Amino acid sequence: MTDTIVTPRAEEDKLLPAVVYGLYLLGFTNGLTFIVGLIVAYVSRDAAGPINESHFTFAIRSFWLSIAGFLLGLAMFLIGIPLSLVLIGIPMLMLGGVIMGGISLWFIARCIAGIYYLSRGEAYPRPQSWLI
Repeated sequence: MTDTIVTPRAEEDKLLPAVVYGLYLLGFTNGLTFIVGLIVAYVSRDAAGPINESHFTFAIRSFWLSIAGFLLGLAMFLIGIPLSLVLIGIPMLMLGGVIMGGISLWFIARCIAGIYYLSRGEAYPRPQSWLI
């Protein structure tokens, strides 16, 4: 009989990335936990293993990309407000609202995708991606 040595798979603690995703999703109710989640991700990324590091990188990029998209939509919305008085700003108001809503849905989808991969114990496959 041959003895085979089975090395246990290195498991990383999933708590902090899960906390970051949870804080991000909770941020839709109060706004402050977006920032808290970002700080936790930045502080924890350097000491994390490869699996958690991919999740922290993904979470950080999700935050900054969503801020950029939301600010674009907000700018269009705010420019459309005074222009709507002469009716030419109404499409800008609508487009700004659609962009901000779309970015919010995109952010939620990214958080859910991150939670999915984290629950499986896998690194996020494309943490540098713009898409989900």
